Amino acid sequence: MEKKYQTSANFLLHGGDYNPDQWLDYPEVLAQDIELMKEANANAFSIGMFAWASLEPEEGVYNFEWLDDIINNIASIGGKVLLSTPSGARPAWMSQKYPEVLRVNASRQKLLHGARHNHCFSSPVYREKTQKINRLLAERYGDNPAIVMWHVSNEYGGECHCDYCQQAFRSWLKDRYNNNLDELNHAWWGPFWSHTITDWTQIESPSPIGEDAVHGMNLDWRRFVSDQTIDFYKNEIAPLRELTPGIPITTNFMADGNDLIPFQGLDYSKFAKEVDVMSWDAYPAWHNDWDTTADLAMKVAFVDDLYRSLKDQPFLLLESTPSGVNWHNVNKAKRPGMHYLSAMQMLAHGSDSIMYFQWRKSRGSSEKFHGAVVDHDGSTDNRVFQDVKEVGQALKDMPAIAGSMRQSEVAFVYDWENHWALGDAQGYGLQTKRYPQTVQEHYRAFWENDIPVDVITKEQDFSAYKLLVVPMLYMMSEETISRLKAFVQAGGKLVTTYISGIVNEHDLTYLGGWPKDLQEVFGVQPLETDTFYPSDRNQLAYQGKHYEITDYATVLSVDSADVLAHYEADFYKGTPAVTKNQFGEGTAYYIGARMEADFQRDFYADLIEELELKAVLSVDHGRGVSVQSRQISEDTHYVFIMNFTEEEQTITVQELVTDVRTKEELLGDMTLAPYEARVVAYKG
Repeated sequence: MEKKYQTSANFLLHGGDYNPDQWLDYPEVLAQDIELMKEANANAFSIGMFAWASLEPEEGVYNFEWLDDIINNIASIGGKVLLSTPSGARPAWMSQKYPEVLRVNASRQKLLHGARHNHCFSSPVYREKTQKINRLLAERYGDNPAIVMWHVSNEYGGECHCDYCQQAFRSWLKDRYNNNLDELNHAWWGPFWSHTITDWTQIESPSPIGEDAVHGMNLDWRRFVSDQTIDFYKNEIAPLRELTPGIPITTNFMADGNDLIPFQGLDYSKFAKEVDVMSWDAYPAWHNDWDTTADLAMKVAFVDDLYRSLKDQPFLLLESTPSGVNWHNVNKAKRPGMHYLSAMQMLAHGSDSIMYFQWRKSRGSSEKFHGAVVDHDGSTDNRVFQDVKEVGQALKDMPAIAGSMRQSEVAFVYDWENHWALGDAQGYGLQTKRYPQTVQEHYRAFWENDIPVDVITKEQDFSAYKLLVVPMLYMMSEETISRLKAFVQAGGKLVTTYISGIVNEHDLTYLGGWPKDLQEVFGVQPLETDTFYPSDRNQLAYQGKHYEITDYATVLSVDSADVLAHYEADFYKGTPAVTKNQFGEGTAYYIGARMEADFQRDFYADLIEELELKAVLSVDHGRGVSVQSRQISEDTHYVFIMNFTEEEQTITVQELVTDVRTKEELLGDMTLAPYEARVVAYKG
């Protein structure tokens, strides 16, 4: 099997964010770092993402000598460098001399110098300054064999509402709406509240002291922020593309909140097209008191599968913590075994690296207690350092993983714009819409059954999949509806749910009820959606079992569909809740209510059986154990068997495998300790 992708390093990366600029007055610390890197089996480091003040302490005065030394020292032990551009935090002299680089918030307040990413992506000065220093970096280090990748900026995000951004927003709108205010007013439904725009200069970005209830405008503003951020990024990388075309470029994406959902500030489906390598920063709150370990592992897997699928190639885990963080409400340390287990999960779902923030703890400021490989005492005689060392050795033992992929016959559709639009909708339950979490709840059934899944966007190719699951796609353009229709007509299985197909790409409702093409594909018409209070419950009956409904229930009128389940209470008692419709060569399923996890498990189990979806390796196990794989060659897979529970788990491996690290042959029953992970080679 030809590998689709390899980093220029051609090995699994292990290391992390290194900030030697904080330690330039401590040469003994820098010398110790090199020795500790070797001991920790670390081989790659991101350097310079917050080093602008050290690289250019005064405007036009540069100091690269310290960076020369650091790169040479890392190279001397066989290490590689992901060289960062420093635009994530500009120096104080720049903010003082060029205040236009600072952001203006939505309330039109000019921000002071400080924090990170407090800079305007539209500012001509900031664009000029970032391009200049990046050109100097590319000229100086572009031919250095230690440089394997550009790490551009750091965790792009946020927005600016300054005059430059207002002008850019209006220009973006003119382009989107063909310089036609009638088109814009129709898309924004201007006559509502007498909000018709008669001159482009009347348009302002959404603001709590102005207009923030025009949903079409809010949606376009979020689109603009994404596009403007990407445009800034493209301006920033221009000299890197010009001078170092052979060095791949990445920038680190993120996940949001305790629920661990994809970051919502930017549309990563667009941004992914502009990077050579996908990477993201993963900080799950392991051992929390609201999720089981398995619940959280499922969410991590979902984000992994999404970010891998955006480019259909392995990604990099660019930041993680080997212990705790400093910004959760409770910053709990990883329990013994969890670091290795969580690292193996990343590899299992497509990562070609395990990287950390940070290599060494900062001595002062806000990250002095954030987890790191090296603590303030500089000791290797602690659990965290030894855990990192063990992961590094494991990566050395499994070089064949680099560049390998996963093969999936099931895809979920995830859409950033849909989340923005649904979040704005002043209807349904304002606290219970939970679009990303709903997609994850449907994904759970496949993760628990070890079925590989891609999480794709509505623009990606559907035809390679047997099954497409599209929960809560509230915003569907006519183009998306047409593509879903063609998928089913050609023989695909399609599942959608309540609150789908309600508005078009401008967040305007469809007139005349549910779009006719959707009615034809699903054989039903949604008539109304019942929104529950937290204490409300209903039930449905499916194949002789009863399942609890919370939050939402859609009242359906059936045209051609078969009814699989009925509601059991309220004014719609006895009416259809789940349907199945034959359309063309395929089948479309409509799930009308938000169901408990057991319904998803049973419903999708039927589809898994019908479609003969199988894990690469058959392993009998209980809930909380996950078995995932990567295809190493035409006939060999590495299979990751992982216990995401606090209990011993007895599993049964149905076919002969070989432990990749110990070379032990395994078949039949075996026991996994709490948090244990085994990686085995399977030929078949």
